[in-house]
Amino acid sequence: MNKNLELFLTFMKIGAFTFGGGYAMIPLIQKEVCENKKWLNEKEISDIVAISESTPGPIAINAATFVGYKTSGFLGACMATLGVVLPSFLIISLISMILTHFQSIRPVRYAFMGIRAAVLALILKALWMMFHQVKKKKQPFSYAIMGLSLVLTAFLKIDAVFVIIGCGLFGLIWSLLNRKEQSNGTD
Repeated sequence: MNKNLELFLTFMKIGAFTFGGGYAMIPLIQKEVCENKKWLNEKEISDIVAISESTPGPIAINAATFVGYKTSGFLGACMATLGVVLPSFLIISLISMILTHFQSIRPVRYAFMGIRAAVLALILKALWMMFHQVKKKKQPFSYAIMGLSLVLTAFLKIDAVFVIIGCGLFGLIWSLLNRKEQSNGTD
C-alpha cells in the first residue's frame, strides 16, 4: 500500500475512534506508529509529542503532521493531518445537527458521562507515558519542571502558553549551563 494512503488511513482510524482530544490520542498514536507500523521508535515519538505540545495548535494535529513529515515528507504530513482531522470534522458536523433534539434524553446524558470517564483514562495514560520517559532519564531537573508547571498552571492559574515558553527557556539555559560545566570539567 502507498505510504501516504497508509498514513491517511492510520490517522483517520485514530481520529475516528478517539474521544477527548489530542491528549487522549497520544497513546493510540504511539501504539500505531511505534508498535504496529514501526515507523518510529519510542524516543522519536516522545520527541514528537514534546514538540507538538510546544507548538501552536492542537497536539493531535501537530503530532500527526510531524509523524507524516518524518515518515513521508510534505505529502505524508498533509495526508496524516487530513486523516486525523476529517473524522472529527464529520462527526462534529453530524452531532451538532442532531444533538439539540436528543440532549434532554437521560440515556444520552449518561452516555456522555461514560465517554468523559473514558477520556480521563486516556489522558492519564498519556501522562503516565510521558512521566515514564522522564523517569528513564532520572533527572531531578525534569521532575522539578513538571512540578513547577503543575503548580503554575493548576493552582496559580498562569496561562499554559507562558509556562511552556518559560520551561523551554529554562531548559535551554539549563542545557547550556550543563554543557559549559562539562567542557570546563574536561579541560
